[in-house]
Amino acid sequence: MLRSIKDLHRCTVRASDGDIGRINQVYFDDEAWGIRYLVVDTGDWLHDRQVLVSPYSLKHVDWSSNTVHVNLTRQQVSDSPTLDTHRPVSRQHEIEYLRYYSYPTYWGGPNLWGMGAWPAFDTVSPDLTAPAPARPTLHTNRALPDVHLRSTDEVRGYHIETIDGTIGHVSGFIYDDRAWALRYLKVDTRNWWPGSKEVLIATRWIELVDWFAATVSTSLTRDAIQRSPAYDDSIPVHRSYEVALHEFYNREGYWSEAEQLPRRLTGDPDADSPDRYR
Repeated sequence: MLRSIKDLHRCTVRASDGDIGRINQVYFDDEAWGIRYLVVDTGDWLHDRQVLVSPYSLKHVDWSSNTVHVNLTRQQVSDSPTLDTHRPVSRQHEIEYLRYYSYPTYWGGPNLWGMGAWPAFDTVSPDLTAPAPARPTLHTNRALPDVHLRSTDEVRGYHIETIDGTIGHVSGFIYDDRAWALRYLKVDTRNWWPGSKEVLIATRWIELVDWFAATVSTSLTRDAIQRSPAYDDSIPVHRSYEVALHEFYNREGYWSEAEQLPRRLTGDPDADSPDRYR
C-alpha cells in the first residue's frame, strides 16, 4: 500500500520489551530511493538520544494505534552505535551499524534490498538473558566521500527543475509500505502558476538531485506536469490513480514485480507468515 511519509512521523516504535521512542524523520538512499532507516527520538529514556531503526527489524505496523513493532530489545537499541544527527551518515557509518545488528548490506545486489526486493532475511530471536555487547562508536572524524543517505526533512522544499524551467517544490513523499521504497515526490506548484495544484512525480523519473543547489531535476516538461492528474492529499493513492498517471506520461509502472511482495510488513491480516522470512 502507498502511504505518505508524514504518516510515519510521530509513530511509536515498540520493541519486544517496551517502547523505544517516536519516529521524527526518515533516511533514504539517493541511488535507489529505498527507505533505509527510521530515525527515532528516544526522549527521556535515553536522554533525547536519536537512534536508527532499519526496516530489516520491522515485524509489522499497527496503523490503528500508530505503532511500529520491531524485532529488537530496548537493550539492543541502547547499546547500538551512536548517531550524530549533525553529520551525514556515510557508508562506513552504515557498515558499522549493520555489523552491530548482523544485518546484510542492501547495496551491491540486483534488487532494492541487495538480493531481495524487500527488507527480509533469516535471523534468530535475540537472547534476552545474554550480556549486552559493547556499543561501538561511529567514527565521525573519518573522511566521508561516499554519503548516500538523505533525510526526507532535508529534501522537502527542494525546487523541481524540468527541461524548460522550474515548476514547483517538493512538499512530501509517498512510499510503498511493502518494499519500503519512496515511489513518488509530492510537488506543490502553487507558487509557480495561477490556479495550480499538487501533483506526483515518480522517483523513477528523477534524473538528478543536486544536494548543493537544493534542486530535483526531471526530463518531464512544465506543460506535461501542469496537465498531469492532480493529487488529492486527503485520498489514499490507489492503483487506478497510478495507472492513470503512468499512462499520461507514457511510462511503465513498477508494480508488475512489486505485486509479488509479501504483506508481512504492512499489517495486512492476509499477510504471509513471518516465520517464512525470519
